[in-house]
Amino acid sequence: MSWDILLQILVWTGVGAVLLAVLMYLDSLFTKYKDIAEIKAGNTAVAIRLVMKLFAQGYILSVSINTSWSLWEAVLVSIVAFVILLILEQVARLLFKGIAGLDLDEGTRQGLIGHGMLGGGLQLVGAFIISASL
Repeated sequence: MSWDILLQILVWTGVGAVLLAVLMYLDSLFTKYKDIAEIKAGNTAVAIRLVMKLFAQGYILSVSINTSWSLWEAVLVSIVAFVILLILEQVARLLFKGIAGLDLDEGTRQGLIGHGMLGGGLQLVGAFIISASL
């Protein structure tokens, strides 16, 4: 393995980590609670949803890196996929609330593990579907 490849790995990993942090912050702006504050308070449902969301975004990023010709293309694809996933999540939340009477954000904020798992599961399924199209 050459130094060029090692440097490329470091740069791509660093950019990926920064991108994931930014995307997770942006995602937190669309929830009705403060992720970190809830986790500090011991809210397991929020922690589960956050971890599943992080995994989903990381999976999308890994597939976009694997299928892209350049770092900037991978970043752009990840950002577009994030927006698509955010839209899908909002639609799913509205459907669950309207059809089943489940408010996933409120239930997660209240610490209901099932709500956090369902919200995170929607993220994972969305990530798998989006990644399959890359």
